[in-house]
Amino acid sequence: MQNEWYRRLAQDKNKTVNTSQRIWRHAMALFLAVTALLSLAGCRADMQNQPYQRPLAESDFYADKRAARTLVEGTVARGYERADAYFYTGKMGNQDGNYMPFPVTAQVMQRGQQRFNIYCAPCHGETGDGNGMIVQRGFARPPSYHSERLRKAPVGYFFDVMTNGFGKMLNYSQQIKPEDRWAIAAYIRALQLSQGATRADVPAGQAVAGAPPAGVVIEPPYDTQGATPQSAPAAQGGKP
Repeated sequence: MQNEWYRRLAQDKNKTVNTSQRIWRHAMALFLAVTALLSLAGCRADMQNQPYQRPLAESDFYADKRAARTLVEGTVARGYERADAYFYTGKMGNQDGNYMPFPVTAQVMQRGQQRFNIYCAPCHGETGDGNGMIVQRGFARPPSYHSERLRKAPVGYFFDVMTNGFGKMLNYSQQIKPEDRWAIAAYIRALQLSQGATRADVPAGQAVAGAPPAGVVIEPPYDTQGATPQSAPAAQGGKP
C-alpha cells in the first residue's frame, strides 16, 4: 500500500510539473508575440512620424547649416536618364548641332507654331522680327530671327538658348518640354525661310500663291501703344 501511495504521489508531481511547463511555455509564447507586435507597431509609428526638415531650413547637424542636401554624385532620378545628350542639350560636344533629333512632320510644325505663339511671340513677335507685344510696351527688343547672324545659326543654337537662356532672356527649360523646344526651333527655321524666300526658291512648275490658303485668316496689324490718329476721339471721351 505504501509503495502504491508513493507511485501515485510521483504521478501527481509529474502532472503538476508538466502543467506548469505548459503554462510557462504558453506564457513565453504570448510574451514574445506581444513584444514582436509592439516592436512592429513602434517601427511603423517612427516611419510615419519621423523628424524632417522643411526645405531651405537651417540645420545644426551639417557644417554648412543647410537642411536640404545636394544629390549624391551620379544620382539619376526616375525619368531623367538623359541618355541622348544631343536631344537634351542641342550640342555635339561643345558645338551647337545643326540637325533635328527626330523627323519634322506637319504635326511637329503645328506644335512648334502653337508653343512659339505662347512662349516666344510676346517678345519675338509672331513673325520673329523681335517686335512682340511686350517689346512695344517698353521691354528690351530681342534680335530679329531674320538677321544674317541668326539665319546662319545652327538649329541646336535655338534649342540651347531656350534651355539655358541668353542675355535678358531667361531659360524656358521648366516651362517647355525638350521635344517642344525642338518643335519651336523647327518652326523658327520655317519662319526664317518664309520671310527670306524668293521666287527662285519655288520649285519649277509650281505657282506662287497670291493669297492665303482657304481657311487661313491673317489679322491686320494693330497698334498696341495706345491711341492712333483714327482712334483719337476715343482718348477724348469717345467710345474706345
